[in-house]
Amino acid sequence: MKISTSVPRKAACTPIQFAIFSLLASMGSVQAQEQASTQAQAKTAKESTTISEVIVTGTKRATSLQRTPVAITAINAQALDDAHVQNVQDVVNLVPGFQATNEGDHGVITMTMRGIGNDSAKTEYADPEVALFIDGIYAPRPEGATSLLFDLEGIEVLRGPQGTLWGRNATVGAVNMQTAKAKIGDSSGNFEGGVGSFNRIGTRGAFNVPVSNELALRFAFVHEKHDGYVDFQTPPTLSLDSQKAAFATYLKNGGTVVPFQPINYALFVQDGPKYGAQDQSAARISMLWKPNAATRIDLSYEKFIDRGTPSMNLLQNPRAGQSQWSALIDTAPFLKRDTDSIRGRIEYAIDKSMQLTYIGGYSKFSGSSRFDQDGGATLPTSFTSGGSMQANNTVSSNYKNFSHEVELQSVGTRDIDWQLGLYYGSETNDIRFDIPILNGTYQGTVGWQGSFIQPKETVETAAAFGQATWNASSDTHITGGLRFTSDKRTNVGGRGYGFSSKPELSQSAITPNVDPASATSNFAAYSINDGSYSGSKMTGLLRISHDIDKDNMIYGSISTGYKSGGLQDGGKTYGPETLTNFEVGTKSTLMGGTVRLNNALYYGKFKDFQFSAPVTAPDGTRGLQTSNADGATVYGFESELAAKLSKDDKLQVTIAIAKATLGNLVGGSNDYALPACKIPGISNCLDVSGNTMPHTPKFSAQVMYQHTFHLDGGTLTPRLSLHYETDTWLSVFNYGDGDKQEAYTRADLGLRYQSNGKTAWYGDFFVRNVGDNKIKTSALNANGPWQAQYLPPRTVGVNVGIDF
Repeated sequence: MKISTSVPRKAACTPIQFAIFSLLASMGSVQAQEQASTQAQAKTAKESTTISEVIVTGTKRATSLQRTPVAITAINAQALDDAHVQNVQDVVNLVPGFQATNEGDHGVITMTMRGIGNDSAKTEYADPEVALFIDGIYAPRPEGATSLLFDLEGIEVLRGPQGTLWGRNATVGAVNMQTAKAKIGDSSGNFEGGVGSFNRIGTRGAFNVPVSNELALRFAFVHEKHDGYVDFQTPPTLSLDSQKAAFATYLKNGGTVVPFQPINYALFVQDGPKYGAQDQSAARISMLWKPNAATRIDLSYEKFIDRGTPSMNLLQNPRAGQSQWSALIDTAPFLKRDTDSIRGRIEYAIDKSMQLTYIGGYSKFSGSSRFDQDGGATLPTSFTSGGSMQANNTVSSNYKNFSHEVELQSVGTRDIDWQLGLYYGSETNDIRFDIPILNGTYQGTVGWQGSFIQPKETVETAAAFGQATWNASSDTHITGGLRFTSDKRTNVGGRGYGFSSKPELSQSAITPNVDPASATSNFAAYSINDGSYSGSKMTGLLRISHDIDKDNMIYGSISTGYKSGGLQDGGKTYGPETLTNFEVGTKSTLMGGTVRLNNALYYGKFKDFQFSAPVTAPDGTRGLQTSNADGATVYGFESELAAKLSKDDKLQVTIAIAKATLGNLVGGSNDYALPACKIPGISNCLDVSGNTMPHTPKFSAQVMYQHTFHLDGGTLTPRLSLHYETDTWLSVFNYGDGDKQEAYTRADLGLRYQSNGKTAWYGDFFVRNVGDNKIKTSALNANGPWQAQYLPPRTVGVNVGIDF
């Protein structure tokens, strides 16, 4: 209790002083704990009053969370259910220093950790900073973060560079989702159904089937569906005289000479699926086979289907008479995604001292989407003046990736624990992405339009790694590790096509049946993207940990993270980025096991940080550009507290203090109305040197509390979750209030009834975003007024299920 009461007394100190104080306080608590150890042990003798031990695999071994000298947040299946987690974006409030952003035009989620992320990591052209794994198998593209999470054993979020053991793109962290495995000799299952706001309907279930003494199967499924959040606005009707006057002004200002026509209001979308809808289904079959005492084989196949709709760019200040959750839509939403994944793991105990493990996976993705990029931000004044019509259409996107990893590691108690590994991964991608931009409406003249076709883009990665821990004594452990990675990327036949403006050819918006390579298409190639990139990097880890006693540990580490360079439009290359991270942490189990307190203090220095964004060249052509900034600096403090206040009361608190500053960079983006640029290659740009990195609140905190009431026949457990964070920039441009999410507090509520008995049923009522906060995750003003993507509005629901 001394630790918790010390925080208010230091409220006036700076964030870093607070961080250092908390770190030292957890170390100093050892002496106080030793003085009262006898009383504490007697008071907490019953197992029900202590926090259960958590086993994690962040070091590629099964170890106790409190004995693992890494900043890890471990979230078990019950905690995921309590928080109603469906995708990665629902996880962020459970992890300090973790953020996620909707990217509407591609319908994906990008991740930021400790202030570092890449909001442009939406396609094969840019890689993320946070690596996503499922059962230890890397998911290279952001669609993996959008997939439904179901039937999980838990999620481990590792903060800080994980390049030595986890490999590419784990620059600032890694997220590993562990699916529930089949169990031999166990006949059990669960089923759940639910309803909620926006006509939500959800079902999920899992069934474990023992086949023999050596073999078991597990079947799991999920389906979640709700209507879209964004209503269709009715376009305001303009008089014919005002339309003609606006058209005359358009011609006077040099607009393309075409015959006048009235606005066809039927071209605006008024019904059908709305933006922000969910319609996702997934199923998985898993197998466990133990042919002998030395061998374990886990194999699974998973199918994911997404027929929802993208999220929408909404006006930050709605027009008079319109609601926040509405938009003037001229491009109907569409989203189609299908993913097939096979994952396998084979463990073989060579003898009592060594184990050989193979981890392999294959994934195939295909998708297409249609997105209203302008969002009706500016109203048209005639059929070809006023606002603009812009659609971002993924005509087709396909990728296949597979990976193989072989690990050999020591087991048992040894003076030196070691592990060696080889890794190989490969991706093949193709995509066609069209952008029609018309003046005014779909009837208007062409402002600009293009088609980006990449028929074959490949990525190959090979690595060798090793890590060893010298147990210098029973209390002191020194770890060192190295990983050598070789990367190769190729782009074969990639082209960027732009509108040719030939008056004798079609002046309409490009559609999927138009071949821009055809001489009659009114398009011409302006960007030849063929090219190749090769690079390699050695990354490493040096760490020392010391067990002060059986309940308290301190550790310090130096580690490096690495993200490969690659190719961009025009076949140009960009360089790799590296992060060197210095970290000190403590892990403490206090008050006889009723309190768990973990802290981490870190400082990271980036070299050649990659910044990616869509840009326009001075000649009007467009493309995605990646630049290497002259470094970036991040530092901060994270704290996680879990307490079992009594056998019926649970409290969890997470705190993150962070500062992330960009080095020297002049950047551009088509999402922002930036000043004219003086550097070659970009028409508009801004010097963002020294700016704060996006999605990095100076302070954020999460508090979760629940109490269990014991009733005849069952228990009733109300839950409260509060999240607070200070204001946050939404881009590196730090471009004023429209580019910022102000400080906010969000509350979620839950109430769960759990019956007693072997076949137990439960009912779970929940309210998410109780205050109906408007929480921005990204912003833009390229269409005139400021727009933003938002987290969902307030939703209410109930789930009823049975475990058997």
